[in-house]
Amino acid sequence: MPSKGGIIQDSVFYSKVLGSNRNFTVYLPPSYHADTHREYPILYLLHGMLDDNRCWTERAHLQAVTDSLIAQGKCCEMIIVTPCAGGKANVDWNGYFDMPGWAYETFFFQEFLPFIESLYRVSQAKGQRAVAGLSMGGGAATSYAQRHLGMFCGCYAMSALMDIVPLPGSKAGKNSKVGLMSTSVAEKSCIKFVQKASETTVDSLRHVKWYVDCGDKDFLLQRNREFIAAMKAKKIPLEVQIRKGTHSWQYWHSGLYICLPFISDCFSKETTL
Repeated sequence: MPSKGGIIQDSVFYSKVLGSNRNFTVYLPPSYHADTHREYPILYLLHGMLDDNRCWTERAHLQAVTDSLIAQGKCCEMIIVTPCAGGKANVDWNGYFDMPGWAYETFFFQEFLPFIESLYRVSQAKGQRAVAGLSMGGGAATSYAQRHLGMFCGCYAMSALMDIVPLPGSKAGKNSKVGLMSTSVAEKSCIKFVQKASETTVDSLRHVKWYVDCGDKDFLLQRNREFIAAMKAKKIPLEVQIRKGTHSWQYWHSGLYICLPFISDCFSKETTL
């Protein structure tokens, strides 16, 4: 019999690409250790700037929210992985893209993702991998799904950094760690990617399920509106919700109750029952 709830595991992975240890947190669903032959869909859940892999668990109560939604039948059992791509401004590296001194995207796709999906019982069926995130992680989730077409069946962007805006620590200069991150975000603008996309790329984007969720008082709202407009101009279907709220953990905690059922619906049903 499965346990009543899932479990949280914190671990560390040494990256040859980054030349350092990278922490990560994994949520394993209730039946994971009992149903030892079952494979599960997987969600990569990305944090925002200045945070780390523990924030979704400690501040958004990921375990309790996911357990509740599974128990109510509102989402399927899934593995959720939260990697670390942040820390103190201009002390630690922040960012999900490659930049001078910090090849995080290369690490993520060439080292981390293959490691995770060999360590845990992750389904290799088409349509069983999704990505989501908040703020810096929301923009990265969107960009990953845009530029790694075929890797993710769905993307949920919460209060997302869809293009660059002034960020904490940016006054340290363009060659600071925050400055380099800002340049990488501008180069990977989710808005411009859609605007410049070829018809072939646009057709591929239509095969990903998209959801944009942003607060009506969020300082990133305008960037999200620009992204939504670009998607609609190219006739790429997406779900949109502008809720009351700010750029805050109260907003992101409540957003999990929307995000996880959406992601569950993105997964093909062949191996999620």
